[in-house]
Amino acid sequence: MYFVRTAGEQDLAKVRALLVESWHATYDPFYGSAKVDELIALLLAPDKLKARLEKKDSEFVVADNGKDIGGMGYATMSKDMAKTVLLHMLYVKPSLQRQGIGRDLFAELETCFPDAEIMRLDVEPENADAIAFYKVHGFTEVGRNENAGQNQSGIPALVFEKPLGH
Repeated sequence: MYFVRTAGEQDLAKVRALLVESWHATYDPFYGSAKVDELIALLLAPDKLKARLEKKDSEFVVADNGKDIGGMGYATMSKDMAKTVLLHMLYVKPSLQRQGIGRDLFAELETCFPDAEIMRLDVEPENADAIAFYKVHGFTEVGRNENAGQNQSGIPALVFEKPLGH
């Protein structure tokens, strides 16, 4: 049984390992292993994860069974959009998917921002599993971004939003 809790610095090595495994399982079919390794080095370096953990107006949660981290989620309040929370990451270990861990992580993140009225996220257009997950949890597609992430990445993303009814 996994329980959702706030992540701590002691979790970061396990979170990074989970993210590396999940990113390769999710994104290798779209971008290839070498590009995914490049993105991991850029976005998931230990110092980047630690900075997310310490960021003001954010929530970094993990699903923990006492021995292992089975999933993680990270969201922040938007600086540019009023009353909007941005869901940056929601990943579950590939071997543990479809067991409710993602649902539990998401449910926790939904309640962490009482002033937010909208949750917004980007999702890879080919990631049918993630798109189905978000639709089941009340998200609708509201746009498309051809350069998701940093700078002019060239990585497309669908933009989804969900109204939050606290």
